[in-house]
Amino acid sequence: MPKLEIDINKIKHNAKTLKELFAKKGISVTAVIKGVTGSHEVANAILKCGISTIAVSLVQNIKKMKEFGVKAEFLLTRLPAHTEVAEVVKYADISLNSEISTIKLLSEHSLKQGKRHKVVLMLELGDLREGILPDDIDLIVEQIIPLKGVELYGIGANLACFGGIKPTEKNMAELSETADRIQGKYNIKLQMISGGNSANYKWFLSAENTGKINNLRIGEAILFGRETLHRNKIPKLYIDAFTLIGEVIESKIKPSLPYGEICQNAFGDTPDFADIGNINRIIIGIGEQDVDTKAITPRINAKVIGASSDHLILHSEKHIEVGSEIAFDINYSALLRLSTSPYVKKVFV
Repeated sequence: MPKLEIDINKIKHNAKTLKELFAKKGISVTAVIKGVTGSHEVANAILKCGISTIAVSLVQNIKKMKEFGVKAEFLLTRLPAHTEVAEVVKYADISLNSEISTIKLLSEHSLKQGKRHKVVLMLELGDLREGILPDDIDLIVEQIIPLKGVELYGIGANLACFGGIKPTEKNMAELSETADRIQGKYNIKLQMISGGNSANYKWFLSAENTGKINNLRIGEAILFGRETLHRNKIPKLYIDAFTLIGEVIESKIKPSLPYGEICQNAFGDTPDFADIGNINRIIIGIGEQDVDTKAITPRINAKVIGASSDHLILHSEKHIEVGSEIAFDINYSALLRLSTSPYVKKVFV
């Protein structure tokens, strides 16, 4: 079985360093751990750093963490579906929202469960994933305020996830000004003005004034030590908290160019290979079913040349024995699939 090694101490170090960095400008950190499917081991390590709010995108992962005894404030980052609002109210303390019909259902189920659910409204600032258009937000706020089962806890924005739109002084100021205007117009206090995610790192460094923004939802920077606009390393953080280890199941000298008539491969693509003669061709026992093979890099002098659902094929500079283990660096998209796969053993070191 392939294994994913997770260095808890490196993740803990990254979380603590980022918490202290953002606190210098009055910004709290919500730790987003959807990349490790709400691992209770990772959650508890982060909580020890003084971060109190843990975020994931699936309510099932909040349920799992609670069953393992994780004591935190839980935020659901994916907009709740109508069919899951009862579970959202039961397990999540806060959820991000953009649809008034969903918020009304959250209120109804909160009253049934004797709770008051916290709602953070997402404002659309150009990335075109989730969010309320700025001209429509007052209409939504006016409908939320009378609801007894929910609290308008805050306002937020999401950038650089779908459209790759950069957090800037201009769009962050728009979020801050919208929050300030809503508080004044409706005489309410918004507890969370959440400016975004790990992509906000450079904005944070350059901003002399962060306005009303008092929270960031940080995932990749904690897990991988990188900002997400250009994937540059953040100083003083670890970028190697995760290691994929796979076993060599075949090692032979073979042609670099498949021979015979080429048609589609297992995934409907028509492959194209360069002819560089015979090569050391090794196969690792993992494939697209369990990992994004375009998002992994061998730590030996070898190159990934392709994969099927359960075979990863490398061109190695030297012969490697069958049964050997090969270590890989991974990025976020690889981690998402590895964490989800039941066929990859998770080992905490």
